[in-house]
Order: sequence, then C-alpha cells, then structure tokens
Amino acid sequence: MSLELSKKETKERIKKLKKSIYHHRYLYHVLDQQEISDAALDSLKKELSSLEKKYPEFLTKDSPTQRVGGRALKKFEKVKHENPMLSMEDVFSEKEIENWEDYLKRLTRLEKIEYFAELKIDGFAVTLIYKNGIFVQGSTRGNGKIGEDVTNNLKTIESIPLKIDLKTDVPKKIKSKIKNLIEKGEVEIRGEVYMEKDDFEKMNEDLEKKGVKKYANPRNLAAGSIRQLDPKIASSRPLKFLAYDIVTDFGQTKHSEEHQVLPKLGFKSNGGKVCKKLEEVFDYWRETTNERNILPFQVDGVVVLVNDNSLFEKLGKAGRGSRATRALKFSPEEATTTIQDIILQVGRTGAVTPVAVLKSVKVGGTTITRATLHNEDEIKRLGIKIGDTVIVARAGDVIPDIIKVLKELRTGKEKQFYFKKKCPFCGNDLVKKEKEVIWRCKNPKCSAIRKKFLYHFISKKSFDIQGLGPKVIDKLMDEKLISLASDIFQLAEGDLIPLERFAEKSASNLVKAIEKSKEISLSRFIFSLGIRYTGEETSIDLANYFGSLENIKKIRPEELEKVPDVGCIVARSVYEWFREESNLELINNLIKAGIKIIAPKKVEKKFRGKKFVFTGILNRMTRDEAKNKIRMLGGDISSSVSKETDFVVCGSSPGSKKEKAQKLGVKIISEKEFLKIIK
Repeated sequence: MSLELSKKETKERIKKLKKSIYHHRYLYHVLDQQEISDAALDSLKKELSSLEKKYPEFLTKDSPTQRVGGRALKKFEKVKHENPMLSMEDVFSEKEIENWEDYLKRLTRLEKIEYFAELKIDGFAVTLIYKNGIFVQGSTRGNGKIGEDVTNNLKTIESIPLKIDLKTDVPKKIKSKIKNLIEKGEVEIRGEVYMEKDDFEKMNEDLEKKGVKKYANPRNLAAGSIRQLDPKIASSRPLKFLAYDIVTDFGQTKHSEEHQVLPKLGFKSNGGKVCKKLEEVFDYWRETTNERNILPFQVDGVVVLVNDNSLFEKLGKAGRGSRATRALKFSPEEATTTIQDIILQVGRTGAVTPVAVLKSVKVGGTTITRATLHNEDEIKRLGIKIGDTVIVARAGDVIPDIIKVLKELRTGKEKQFYFKKKCPFCGNDLVKKEKEVIWRCKNPKCSAIRKKFLYHFISKKSFDIQGLGPKVIDKLMDEKLISLASDIFQLAEGDLIPLERFAEKSASNLVKAIEKSKEISLSRFIFSLGIRYTGEETSIDLANYFGSLENIKKIRPEELEKVPDVGCIVARSVYEWFREESNLELINNLIKAGIKIIAPKKVEKKFRGKKFVFTGILNRMTRDEAKNKIRMLGGDISSSVSKETDFVVCGSSPGSKKEKAQKLGVKIISEKEFLKIIK
C-alpha cells in the first residue's frame, strides 16, 4: 500500500509543517521555551524542504526554508528611511540626566514627565519592513536617512520572523488596527542584531585555531556579518535579534505599549520599565550596571526616553538626535599605562588640542596609543606630566580619555608639559576668546588648518570627489600643486601624471571626477565650508530656509535664529563666518574656478502657517517625501491632531487620528486630494 501524499494532501501537510515550525521558533526565540529538541525541529524543516522541492508551486516567501537564498551581491542597494533612524546623545551620570529633565520641563512647561527605560544592547541597529505580514526588506541605519538593503542577510537570523501575526490577544483599542496593518498594510520594526557572549567566545576560539584574526568584540562581529555581500556568511554565524521599537502607528499612545505588543508579533523585546520619576530610572540603571556581566549579551547602558509618544514627537530633534531620548551609559572600561609624550594637534577650525602619546594598552578589547587631553585647563586639572602613570578609559566605550594620574607612582623623572602659545605648524600666536577654554590658530595660511580643511572639503558629504582622499591631498600639498580649495579645480592631467602612483588613466579619471563635482547643491556647499557648529542637518536647514548663498551672506544673527533647530550659538557662528574677508575670498575663488551652486527649487509658500497630520499608508509617495513637500511650501508637520491642525491627510488603513479629526471638526483629505493641492 503506497503512503505517497496526493497533491492536495501535500499542500495541507506543508501548511501544517510551517505552522508547527513557526510555533517552535516563537517558543524558543521569544519565550525562551523548548518543547522539542533541535534535532526534531531540524527534521521538520527537512521534510518541509523536500515537499517544497517536489511541489515548488507551494513554496512561499515566508517559508522557514527561505532563510538563506540568492547569490552573493556585488554591492548593497541604498534604502531611504521614511522615518529617519535618529541617533542618541550619550550621558554618563545621574546629574546629566537631571539636567536633561530640567531642559525638557522648560521646553514643555510640564511638572512631571513619565519615562521608559530599557537596555541599550551593544549591537547593530537595523529596521525591518513587513508588507501584508511578510518580511520584505531589512536595512541598516546608515546616516539615519539612507541605509543599505541587507534583507538577505537578515533573513538568515532565526529570531527575525519571516511572517508576523498576532500570537495572543492584545487590547481591544489596538487589536483591529494592527490586525489590518498585518493583513493589508505595512509594519516597520526596529531593533539590534547581536551575538551572545558565549557564541562570540566560541567563534573567536575557532578563528584562532584556523590562524584567522579574532574579532575585538561581539558588536563588530555582528556588524561585519550583516555587511557581508554573501548571505551564506551571515547564515554561518549565530546572530540574534532584539526588537525595541514599532515605528508604525497602530494606535499606541506610549512607547511602553510597543514593548507589550512586540512579543505578540513574534519578536523578543529588550525589556524595559515605565518610570514615573527619575529615581526609578536611576534604580533601573544601577540594577542593570550590577547585572550586566551575567546578561547573555553585551549592554553598554540604558536608553531613557519620554514614554508619551505625542510628547516625544512634539519635542522634535536637535541635530541627528531626538530631544526626548538619552543613552545613560555605564562607566567606561579602564586600564593603566604611561604617557610617553604630549603633542599638539590643529583642527580645520584652528582649534589646538593636546594629545597624550601612550604606551600601547588594551581597553575593552581595543588597543589604544593616543588619548585626548581636551585643553590646557584639563592638563592643569589632572596635573599631568610626561612619564606619568595614568588611568585611561574609553568614554562611552568609544573615545580614549585620561581620567586620573597615579601620582604615587612617580619616580621624579617625569617632565612638566608647557602649553606653548604658538602654533606648532606655522609659529603664529594662538588666541583664546573670553569664556572659552580652547586655544586657536587664527592664521588662515597655516598648513595644518589648510590640510584638515581640505580633508573636510573633499569628504563624502561635501564635494565627494572620487579618487581624491586625504593621502592624495597630502601628496598634492607636499608637491606644492595645491594650497587652497580652489586649486583642486584647476588641476590638469599633466600635473598629476608625474606623481608617484599616478598613471595616465588614473590622472584622467581624477580630473574627470573633479570636473563632475563642480556642480553642487547649496546644502552640500555650505557643509563643505566647515563653518563651526554647522553640520549636515544645519546646512540643509539653512539652504532650504534662505534659498541662496547671497541671502545667507546678507543675513543678521536674529534672522538666522528663525531657522528650525538653529540656536543663538550656531547663528552667531554662521554670521561671523560670513563677516571674515578670508572666507568670502574662499567662496569667490571657488566661483571663479567654475563651481556652480544649485539652489533649492523656489516654490510659493502656499501652506505658510498651516499644520498637517498624516495617518495611514500613502501609496503614491513616502511619508518623508510628503512631509518635505509640505515644508517646502511653508507648512508644518505635527504627529498629533488638535484644534490647531488644519489638515489630516488619510492614506489607506488610517488610525485613531482620523476619528479624533472627525470629533474636532478638522478637515480630512485623501491622498488623491493631497496630491492635487501640492501641485
């Protein structure tokens, strides 16, 4: 008697096998429970794979067998984040958190603020997109606005579900909305890819046996695995995923609700605690500090954020981070070493920074030979001498820093360091403004300033000239071929060919790349100028607000302060930069060299004073594109509906914002109507 399954029976068997494998994946990766052995689960997967090979028409994208597939990529495609992946400001003490709360209270005029504290996993941040419940795209943070598509690598991680649905009941107020989004919409989940400590140690042992260089820490290994072009490499490594955020609006009013829902969607959450006051935040931080060594994964602190989502959105962002979030880090890892010398470095703004040259030492798995001493006052405060034994730390587990001198270990041979008030590169007198601690070289012809400025000028976010990096800049300056930024745009093939490592073709390619870079957007041009306190975001804000370089040149500080996220310090810095003759000469020379600055498109500010709120999924454009369009037309974006709202734009599967707009009598428009009014 044949036990061969019919086609219909096979389809049903595949369905049941998938359901069973999903169930056991959920138990193991979300609930830390196991009903069957790994071998038994592997057997179920093998049977499923065999049936799908026999009947490929029953193979679906969400099948557990589809975790590894496809050839190695030649490169990663870029992905635009509809909702930017913001960074967090690091703090290291309770006092800094208290100051932050005072700042929030001044902004909001609230007496009490509720917080949510959660573990800060030392992993690699990614965001996942699910359409109709199926995992379709995963990407890295990148610069916060644009990341890289690493979907195939993320599919190899068992703790990332290929399909989401509601495992158990959820509160009625959000159940129908989130169910609709899963079935006929889009859900975005964010979290960290990481590797457990034991798995990391085992991998490093295996690498050492093979004679391969070991990894410094689990985070580097996790990040390196996800950024491999061949998904088979990621598949071979024991990576895991912890979720910390649901970006999609499903009616949640608090961040803590997202942590309640994440496990019900099939994700392991990184835990957390609702804190009614800061003392509860500090208790959580202290508990985590004491328990960090027994946790299976690395944590480098606690994330503290405003729990109320509406208030969180209202607080907005400053630079690349949110005002409503702070990363309360653990005390840095420390080690002792000796100072062999103290040297002075000069930055592109002329800032002179003392740097300690150290006897090499490992701190937190990384070898350190340099540590910043910040400024002259810090040297005096620490009482540092050359030859001293010091405690060096990696502040925030990143930046080497000297925190203490062990004076009891002195031999008498230590030498006093004198902070000479002359630039170590050009010999000019250093100057220091009143109330500032930094000494600066103000000589615009200083070789160190010019070199550092040119590094910034040709960097990726500035002119981004292919084939022109710091080493080539050094060579061109040494050969006296360039001195100013404008000199770059007058280089010819004949200038480059005689140089070492420059063949005829590479010289030709560089000249072509320089020519191509002559056309640049206003925001990138502003950033390239290296104005103090003016980063990429501020450069974009200035370009969009004023529309041309000429307008910015003529502006007063008080007018600059009207630009969103530009305060008095940034405004004063921009204003003073455009008053310096040498800076205006720099711009004029660049224009003469053929630089063409493309100003933002001028449009009528038809939405000036109007407030827009979005709800649901837009089909014709991303939400970010829609928001940018409104801002270009002079309007404002809000995350919550109030009596001050002028329009609520409804996409498909709208949420509770639509109902609130109806109650308040706010005008509701469809995506189609929105597209008409922005034309």
